[in-house]
Amino acid sequence: MTIRGVLFDIDDTLFDYSTSEQIGLLKHLDVEGLLELFPSPADAVAVWREVMEEEYARFLAGELTFTGQQLVRTRRFLARAGSLPADGISDHEASVWFTRYNEFRIAAWSAFPDAGAVLRTLAPRFRLGVVSNSSLAHQRNKLRTIGLLHHFGDSIVCSAEHGAPKPDPSIFLAGCATLGLPAHQVAYVGDKYEIDALGAREAGLHSYWLDRAISGIAPAKGITVIRSLEELVTDLNGTSGASGTTGRAEAEGGRVTPTGTAVPPAPR
Repeated sequence: MTIRGVLFDIDDTLFDYSTSEQIGLLKHLDVEGLLELFPSPADAVAVWREVMEEEYARFLAGELTFTGQQLVRTRRFLARAGSLPADGISDHEASVWFTRYNEFRIAAWSAFPDAGAVLRTLAPRFRLGVVSNSSLAHQRNKLRTIGLLHHFGDSIVCSAEHGAPKPDPSIFLAGCATLGLPAHQVAYVGDKYEIDALGAREAGLHSYWLDRAISGIAPAKGITVIRSLEELVTDLNGTSGASGTTGRAEAEGGRVTPTGTAVPPAPR
């Protein structure tokens, strides 16, 4: 079956979320004089991520707003650090604290080295879009900052506005709709196995799991594992045979290369 469109996750797929988060947090804690409250920088990051994952899950479940989960994360983290006042902090104080952290994090925002080249490679032959568990304004700003927004136009679907997060099938199908394509003609690429890879497969898309960490997890049937975005280009060209699908470029007689060059069909 020909693939004509590709949908991407953003965080830790196109955008190096984990690195920017760690850099931003440690700089912020150092300035605030809080880093010394933890046995090591790694411990501080581990606590932050533990709290973030728990509260972000509540946001995705509709229990908290996007801003609300930031405020709760701030209070919980400060409590874990032993620096939360006995009478707590106001929403304004929590917001100011999180904003200062966010400024350090944004300063460290960057796309993965392979992201821009791969999107430029795919753009001539595939419709490109995004499906993300976040808010539209936040993710559009992020994509703009890292120089990737222009690849997607209006084909960006986020859970805050859609009303249901991944792995709900409806958000994947909404992404397909922005491309004007049925699910069976769309590939989805994401780094989270259960949320992205399994979710996309269950929604009827061609599922690519971006396992940059080489976790060793054996994927379920119907999920193609790639270690980098360059491998996606190779697979869509039909050269790896891992997915059992044929890329649109090959179907039209041409191909695309991992370096970003579009090669037209040979003369007939």
